[in-house]
Amino acid sequence: MWDTDAARRYDAWFTTPRGAFALRREVRLLEHMASGWPRRGQRLLEIGCGTGIFLDVLHQAGFDVAGLDKSPAMLEAARARMGALADLHLGDAEHLPFDDNEFDFAVILTVLEFCPDPGLALREAARVARKGLIIGFLNRLSLHWLLTRGLPGGRGGSILGQARWFLPWEMRRLAMEHLGRRPYVCRSVLPGPMATWRNTPPWRHLNAPILPLPLGAFCAARVDLLGDPVTTPLHALKAKPGIG
Repeated sequence: MWDTDAARRYDAWFTTPRGAFALRREVRLLEHMASGWPRRGQRLLEIGCGTGIFLDVLHQAGFDVAGLDKSPAMLEAARARMGALADLHLGDAEHLPFDDNEFDFAVILTVLEFCPDPGLALREAARVARKGLIIGFLNRLSLHWLLTRGLPGGRGGSILGQARWFLPWEMRRLAMEHLGRRPYVCRSVLPGPMATWRNTPPWRHLNAPILPLPLGAFCAARVDLLGDPVTTPLHALKAKPGIG
């Protein structure tokens, strides 16, 4: 599924007006969720790093980053983007080739949707990350899902059509079941349908906020694995000026 052509289409999507708009909101949400994490000397693994777009953002934020993907084509694109700035590995989210607690943090964005056993992938992420985990997922409780998958004629044949979209309470239950009862916070972005993902009013204002309610197309949940939320104040993540 994730061959060279798919990797090219994936990157190309984020250069379109709607894709660039969505990327800025997703990066802002990632910034918000990771804002309390220390960074200097902190090792972070992105599981399912794809072509390295978010890996690049995390590196610029100050983390020592590593990435893993099971697609050689995606990993090749990530290597072309990151060079020696990231430690890249070929592997599967459900069987991570790392030692226990090898990393301080892990990020897994829009990966569980394609895992045969998402609970196992979460357990593996928590096994290798000592302090915290951010889970990004496609939200079934959104207008974007309704128009992409929920209505007749939705894009069932696309990559998104093959994904398993999660309800917010389903993801929380999955996290509690496989990670234990740990501090869990969920936020979302992009509440409008894709047609409103544009940088003109009023649509820009509709889709700009980070929502405390999980009603947006893209959700992120932070799980604090040490038991108490990390609260160190930090500078915001910064995307590359050329992105979006």
